[in-house]
Amino acid sequence: MTRRAVVTGGGTGIGRAIAHRLASDGNDVVIVGRRADVLEETASAINAGLGARRVSAEVADLADPSAVGALAARIGAGGAVDVLVNNVGGNPARDGAPDDLAAVADSYATTFRLNVITAVLATDALRPHLARPGGRIVSISSIAGLRGPGPYGAAKGALHAWSAGLALELASEGVTVNVVAPGFVPATEFWTDRLTAELHDSRVAQIPAGRPGTPEEVAAAVSYLAAPDAGWTTGQILQVNGGTLLGRG
Repeated sequence: MTRRAVVTGGGTGIGRAIAHRLASDGNDVVIVGRRADVLEETASAINAGLGARRVSAEVADLADPSAVGALAARIGAGGAVDVLVNNVGGNPARDGAPDDLAAVADSYATTFRLNVITAVLATDALRPHLARPGGRIVSISSIAGLRGPGPYGAAKGALHAWSAGLALELASEGVTVNVVAPGFVPATEFWTDRLTAELHDSRVAQIPAGRPGTPEEVAAAVSYLAAPDAGWTTGQILQVNGGTLLGRG
């Protein structure tokens, strides 16, 4: 039987690469985001490349509880969900330090809502529809969640703690919960209008592998964690960063 996957933020960058990889692996994939035109273009392109209709699109604001509830009802009506990839996120506070306490509070709250609340709402809403056993939850974090800085690092760190707790809750039901934490992957909207040649070179200089990563390399890590035979890997943070930050448990 064909497995079903849901990829939030699946229209561009890492999310698009994940959707393409999971569809290539034989899954039916629902990509979710706020921009219908972007989602439809991505779905059409992947389907055309595979020669099969593997990817469909659903529009929803994942920070809106009502919208997420309606989304889960639509997806759940199609049957069990085997894989949920929480990829929505970003760093809206990246343009300099706030200059007063109100701005500090807004920066942290906005970043937390975008990176954590979206994952929590999507997961809680789809949790009743997850396949048991065999369900897979994978959240996309960042190297920032392991070393900072600022509200973005704090939000991704919170995603790690939440995922660890959820892994313990769902382990007995045969559902795994893991995190993929990429390092410098410039071919994403995260770096749009921000990446200069100087910044690019300074980031690459920190990477022992000597090059940036690609969305496809992150997607490969997700593919493993989402696979049916990955049932004994749970509660883990899989770093994909070319050796920038070494994993030592």
